[in-house]
Amino acid sequence: MEISIDDLKKVEIRVGEIKSAEKIEGSDKLLKLAVNFGTEERQVLSGIAAYFPEPQELVGKRCPFVVNLPPRAMMGLESQAMILAVGGDGVLPFALFETKGEPGSRAH
Repeated sequence: MEISIDDLKKVEIRVGEIKSAEKIEGSDKLLKLAVNFGTEERQVLSGIAAYFPEPQELVGKRCPFVVNLPPRAMMGLESQAMILAVGGDGVLPFALFETKGEPGSRAH
């Protein structure tokens, strides 16, 4: 499926710094992240728990997130962005697209 440049420009990708990461009780898949985007902090739920048995190792990482998706409820919590990841099927899905960009910086 092809998309236009105008469609691509609608996706807002910003650098977020993970401030905390924890397992969600009752879920084997989800981690709850508190992410700093410079002017605000958001809660992000991500299905990467199986790949990060020690969620604290994510704290301090700066990674790209899609920030203009509508909030989504999961496990009684709200996710307010989506982390960009690759892989899956037993392979580390979080390729640590780490950046030195400042939290809130927009990807171009």
